[in-house]
This record gives sequence, structure tokens and C-alpha cells, in this order.
Amino acid sequence: MDISRRTMLGGTLAGLAAAGLPGVGGTASVASAESFGRADVDWARFLGSADLIWRRMPKTWYEGPFLGNGFLGSGIYAEPGRNAVRFNVQHSQVQDHRPEFGSLFGLARLPIGYFTLEPVGAITTVDWRLDLWNAELIGTITTAAGSLALRAFVHSAQSLLAIEVRPTEGERDFRWVFHPAEAVSPRTDPAFGKPPPPGYTANPPATLETSGDCRLAVQGLLAGGEHVTAWRETSWVSARTLLASVAWSHPQRTAKAAALRAVRYAEPFGPLAHGHRRWWHDYYRRSFLSIPDTRLQSFYWIQLYKVASAAREEAPVMATSGPWLEPTPWPATWWNLNVQLEYWLIHGSNHLELDAVSHTLGKYRANLSNQLSEPYRADSAGIPRTTDMSLLNGVSGATGGYAVGVPGQDPPTPEVGNLTWALHNVWLSYRHTMDRKLLRDTLFPLLRRAVNYYLHFLKEGQDGRLHLPATFSPEYGVNAPDCNYDLSLIRWGCRTLLDSARELRVDDPLAPRWRQVLSTLVDYPADANGYMIGAGVPFAKSHRHYSHLLQVYPLYEITWEQPEHRRIIETSLDHWVGFEGALQGYTFTGAASMSAQMLRGDKAAYYLGELQKRFIQPNTMYKESGPVIETPLSAAQSLHDMLVQSWGGVIRLFPAVPASWGDIALSDFRTQGAFLLSASREGGRTRWLRVRSEAGAPCVLRPGIEGDLVVRDGWGRPIRRRTLPNGDLQLDLRAGEEALVYRKGDRPDFAVRPVPATGTTAPWGLP
Repeated sequence: MDISRRTMLGGTLAGLAAAGLPGVGGTASVASAESFGRADVDWARFLGSADLIWRRMPKTWYEGPFLGNGFLGSGIYAEPGRNAVRFNVQHSQVQDHRPEFGSLFGLARLPIGYFTLEPVGAITTVDWRLDLWNAELIGTITTAAGSLALRAFVHSAQSLLAIEVRPTEGERDFRWVFHPAEAVSPRTDPAFGKPPPPGYTANPPATLETSGDCRLAVQGLLAGGEHVTAWRETSWVSARTLLASVAWSHPQRTAKAAALRAVRYAEPFGPLAHGHRRWWHDYYRRSFLSIPDTRLQSFYWIQLYKVASAAREEAPVMATSGPWLEPTPWPATWWNLNVQLEYWLIHGSNHLELDAVSHTLGKYRANLSNQLSEPYRADSAGIPRTTDMSLLNGVSGATGGYAVGVPGQDPPTPEVGNLTWALHNVWLSYRHTMDRKLLRDTLFPLLRRAVNYYLHFLKEGQDGRLHLPATFSPEYGVNAPDCNYDLSLIRWGCRTLLDSARELRVDDPLAPRWRQVLSTLVDYPADANGYMIGAGVPFAKSHRHYSHLLQVYPLYEITWEQPEHRRIIETSLDHWVGFEGALQGYTFTGAASMSAQMLRGDKAAYYLGELQKRFIQPNTMYKESGPVIETPLSAAQSLHDMLVQSWGGVIRLFPAVPASWGDIALSDFRTQGAFLLSASREGGRTRWLRVRSEAGAPCVLRPGIEGDLVVRDGWGRPIRRRTLPNGDLQLDLRAGEEALVYRKGDRPDFAVRPVPATGTTAPWGLP
């Protein structure tokens, strides 16, 4: 792979030199070729500037380091009331299996337990660093008796928590203790005021066992199956290493053997760390982004670390707190906003290997139909507000979970659009890869059934327009006919189905119906304050959710580029964020992305600044009654929206950059159409961009480079192009071809490097 890449880039550079392009000499070396349009980065140093630092002992999950691999997760902080450090052990597959008690109790994620590192002397100070580049916690714990040098990671590809401790003489007798947790839904905690359904009880206590030099905590479940934590401690010279693993099985009881194998046959700490690091180094190199705001830049790279710690394609879709389960009223997967926001950043950052949403919706698609009311199961699909990892909701009720609902009926709450919105995420994955298999096998058939559910209820009114009975707009609290949440999803769904049928060359018998819906569906209800919740229900109270504005973002059905809609977009946004009382973190990420669509970079940066000041915790986590992970991750997508937008078939480079961000660097930013984009902005001007096509899709660029442009391929040859009436650049690129665009007469440096910071800021953590 390295040889072919060097050869290709060497040829590219030679072609550019032969063509006399500025900044490239005819005797350039292969090392120079490596930097052409790609990240020329000292990765350890660059990511080291974003490392989280602790000079004080973290007291909660919101303050401490966190490790994970999409399945196994650990949060580290002080053990409350004791002279010890807690290392939580949680796993995204560990849940209960009693559907009769609903998704929030009977199918809830279950806590596993935690280790305590118990030193000999009283802890006096800590000096920790979460090393992003190596995905490893390193540092020391100083006590009255000595010190403990610490290294810890959750392996990138194995269910292993590995912790190496090197004690000084006075701390040789420190110890590890495992504390099994009660296997009960965290929602039962009286602090949350959510009483469990009648008859719900906790699972029996875990049993502690020994197998050779391994210890185990075996947690049997009332519904069958088990989860097992196994651990083993070894010593080598001055180091003591703890290896711990979690395995889950249902309905079989095979987890004990799997957990034992993981710790018994694990490599020594050094080789284990080497394989772990290799995965993370490859991960980070898939894209690059640098901005002069060092606090926000560090935040961004921490989110990339976080999402890869919490997600894998074949892992469960992230529950509200990812793999880290803490006391929470939200021990399930939430589909009315949380899931969608959690995964947006994987597209632009070029990390589709983390797309659990597409994988899970495809794998468990049968559950999307068989949980609807019986008359609609044959041709429709929907997803409940809350599910377990297999998309099951169980028995719905006042406390147990939330069913899909039926338009025009209540109870259950008629919240019916969540699957269509989730499929927008699948569509984004398709558009960023142009993977026809994903389109054909998952997106098209599931979206067809999701839209079909709506078609059962659309009725023609006296005005000749199609109307929808009362449905529920998350999470406003009032049902409304012609609900904007659903109208926007219906429009997007029908348009996407027609586009997909053309792409797949499918003559679908429902196509005339989809076209009829698009031509006759009622307009979005609106009043003097902008978009309403629905017909007869104005937006009249503080509300954190932008469910009534999906047509603006992220669906882009109503856009700032349509002058006739600008006033209502601006009015709606200002009215929504004008009610301060109930606003939460993702209010500000949504407002930032909408401002970016409006080309208002300073306003978008303001909203991200308010998010950080008001809501983001010291370790960049977030909470609403309990841990919820979606908001910081969606803030990374808001930054993407400021730097690159590719909706509507146009790649817009640097559309909403704050005035103070004079320099920006991008490499291999993935856009819709399956393009990889690299670019450099210096002194407030875009100097050049490189775009590479992976699928041969139509390429339209809005580069934002003033003056006459040079457009060349990788060999320095002119590329067929056309300037559209609005100034956009249309290029003819086949799959595998690339284009370099820059201003005629300019001599830019085509390497991508970190940009200078505009000042210094304290690192994240507790520095």
C-alpha cells in the first residue's frame, strides 16, 4: 500500500512539475510528493496539544478520563468517600432481556461494576494525561507512601482493559478490588423519580469465582444468559499489570469461557499496546482539520477520539451515554434525536467504519415492522422512541418505553417520524460513499416502508391538499395536525425515494404516489414567529429540540440559497433560541449549523462558544439529568458545517468561516458524492483545493477563490470544466481522478499543515 501510494504521488508530482505548476520543482523528492495536498503532520505532537490533562483528582464521570472501543468502556475518577481510584467496567452489549417490562427497564442496559485501585498511602496529587494519539491514559498518582506510575487503555480490537502500574517501594502493596454492580436498570434510582413497572425486580447478585490465576464475576440473568467479568494480574520486574475482560451471551451461558480466554491468552502489555496504537494511528490519519481556535480545535479532536471510543460498525448503536453506563434515567438507545446527532461527524471526518446505524437498521429490520400496530405491519416500518440494541422496545407504557404510535390516536403518543429521520443518516452514509449496495439493500427498502406508513394517514382536505392527522413533534409535548417534524420527513422521504428509484433503475409502482405527495402536501404551518409546531400549535414556549425546523437543518428542504425563504428561516431561528428557559446543549449545535447554512460564521462560532461555556463538562462530556453523549459529537458536525457543506450536489468550501479564522487546513475531508477534499486558507483567502473522486459522481465546486482559476489533474493537464451561471465550477472527474484548483498566477504551498494558533488556552480536563 505504501509503495503504490508513493509511486502514484511521485507520478502526480512529476506531472505537476512538467506542467510548470507553481510551488513544485522538477527535482522534487518522493518525500515532497507525500505532502502534496495531504496532511504533513507530526501527529504525536499535533494531537498532544489536544491531550486532556489532570492535575487534580476527577470526582465524577464528567471530569475524568475515558477509554473505550465501542463495546468495552471505562471511566476513571475518585472512588466516592474512599482513598481509591475507580476504573469503571461497562459494556454496550450488556443489557437485560425481559421485554415485558419495556425498553427502559426490562431491556435496559445493565451496570457491570468497577475496579478500585487502592494505594497504601493517602492520595495527595495526580498528574495524568489522556494521550489521544495513543488512546492511552498515562501519569502518576502520588501518595503519602510513594507513587504509582500508570498506563491504561481499552484495546482497540479486543475486549480488554489493560492497566500497568509501576509502584515505588512504599506502594508495592497497593491492591486491585473488583466491585460487582447490582444488575438492575439504572432508571430505578429514586433520584430520577421513574418508578419501575409492577413486578420488576433486580437480577440476582453476581457470584465471584476463581479459575487458576483468573478471577471472575459471573452475572446470571433472570431471562437467561449472562455477562461475565474476568481479570488477571501479572507481575514483571517492577510492573504489575491488570487485564480485565467482559463477555456477554444470551440466551446461552457461554460468556464465562469467552471472558476467560480473553485475559488468559492476552499478549504481554507491550505487544498488546503496540497493536492497540497501530489501529488508532491509522484511524487519525484518515483525515485532518486544523483551525486557529485552539480550544475548539482540541475539542474537535477529542470528539474524534470519543466517537471511536464509543462506536464501531458492528457495535450496538450508541445508547445515550455510549459504552460508559453511569447512573442515568436514559439506559437505552434514543431515536428521536440522540442517535442521529451522535453519528453525523463520521461522514466529513472520513470514518464510515463507525457507522453502526446503517448496520443495525439493516440487521434488525424485521423489528421495524413487527412493532407497529398490526394493520400496518405488512407494508410499513417505524422505530419506537427507545429501544435496546436489537431495536426492540418491549411492552410500552407510562414508564417502560415508548411505542411508535398511530397518527390521530393517543395513547400511545403518536411519535412516528423517528425511523425516517434515522434513515436520513443512512442516506448520508450512502451519499458520502455512493455505495449502491447500501442504497439498494438497506436505504431504499426501509425508506419505502417508512414513508408507506405515512401514506396510510395522508388525506385530502377541502383545500385539495394532503394533510396529516395529529402527530407528536419531539419533544414539545403537544400533538398537532400537519406537524412540521413529519411534513419535512415526508417531503424528504418521497424525494429521496424518487431519486433512489432512478439511480437503481427501479420502476416502482408507488412512484406516482410519491410524486403526488410532493405536489399536493400541505405547506409547512407558519405564523409571524416563523415555523410552528403544526397546524394550530404555535411555537410558544422554550424548547430545546429543533424538531419543527428539520426542513431547514439537517434536511435542507428549505434553504438560505432560496431567497424567498430567508426571512422565515431567520425569524424561526431567532424565535426558537429566544426562549432561554429550556434550552440545552444541542440547541446551540443546531443553531450553529443553521447559522452556517446562512453563511454566518461569526454567529455559528458564537453558538459553539456558548455551548462550551454553558454545558460542556471538563472532559468534554455532557449531561441532562444523566450522561448524554450526542451534543458534543454534534458540535463537531457544526464545525464541519462551517468549513465544508455538500448538500444539494454542490461542494461549498469554507462557507461560514469566522472573521478571526484567517488560516484553515483540511485534508481528505469526505463530502457527498464520495469526494475527498483537501484545501488551505491563508490570511483569510482560500489558496487552493484538491478534490479526488471515488465514484465518478457529478462534481460541482464552490471554491471561494477569487479571480481566474487554474484547474489541472494530477499530471498537470487541464481538466474539462464549465463555469455555471452562479459562478460554481463543474468538473468532469471519473472515479479515481482528482483536480487541483487555485488562482491563476498564485504560487501556493500545496502541503497541509497545522495552522498557527491565535493565542493559548488551558487544556481540557482539570489542568
